[in-house]
Amino acid sequence: MLMNPDTCCVVMIDFQHRLMPAISQGDRVLAQGVRLARIANLLNVPVIGTEQTPDKLGSNAADIARLCHETLVKRHFNACQGGLLDLLPRERPNLVVAGCEAHVCMLQTALGLQAEGFNIWVVTDATGSRKDTDRELALSRLRQQGAQLVSVEMVAFEWMESADHPRFREILKLIK
Repeated sequence: MLMNPDTCCVVMIDFQHRLMPAISQGDRVLAQGVRLARIANLLNVPVIGTEQTPDKLGSNAADIARLCHETLVKRHFNACQGGLLDLLPRERPNLVVAGCEAHVCMLQTALGLQAEGFNIWVVTDATGSRKDTDRELALSRLRQQGAQLVSVEMVAFEWMESADHPRFREILKLIK
């Protein structure tokens, strides 16, 4: 199944400024998350963010916060238990998911969304954990559960479908 921007929503999980320095390759993960959200905004794909106990972990990084249409403050690791389902447009059953930590909040949220009937694409280059082994195990588990593993670039080109897309040049500048 190909991703279509008209049926997708992006879920940005816990790109929090106090958490990111502890994430393996956190700067790269954050940069890819920002790139994904910018591309989504250019293509009118809604972007929903989450923040896990921001009183302790801080709010989302400023670039992520600016690009999210709504942000859910949560205490549950699985954002579905904290109100995320109320923010998701049901006419968009295909969710592009990225964030931290891959083996905790991102994993539990993606599995929760899948259990609710959503199709899940996990953006691996915009997903991180403190330990690389935890990230790899989470991605392996998600793949076994039927989630599609993709990159920011894969998402962008599938959404555009061709070089004739009116936003092609703008998005290409973000990717290169």
